[in-house]
Amino acid sequence: MGRVRSQGEAIETVKRRPGLTPESRENQVISIAMDLAEKMMANGTASSQVITHFLKQGSPKAKKEMEILEKQSQLIDAKIESIRSLQGMDTMYKEALNAMRSYSGGGDTSED
Repeated sequence: MGRVRSQGEAIETVKRRPGLTPESRENQVISIAMDLAEKMMANGTASSQVITHFLKQGSPKAKKEMEILEKQSQLIDAKIESIRSLQGMDTMYKEALNAMRSYSGGGDTSED
């Protein structure tokens, strides 16, 4: 791109290659928006919505909510791991029962 003049101040814009995935493109746009918001706040031209957004993000309530979300995410991951572990144990018990049946002369009666 080039230089864009906004309210008498030059803002450097860098031509970036678009992201290859929707997630990477979204991250690029977020990064650009954050850079612009930071510049606007630094030179005193930020709108009240931008200022309010960042004030809310810095509040103790928002930080606590983020902490709660992180812990909920960890809990969900632990539950998923527990379910996978139980599924592995179920398979192991079936194999052990089949092995005991074959040792006792009951033959191979697999119940799948």
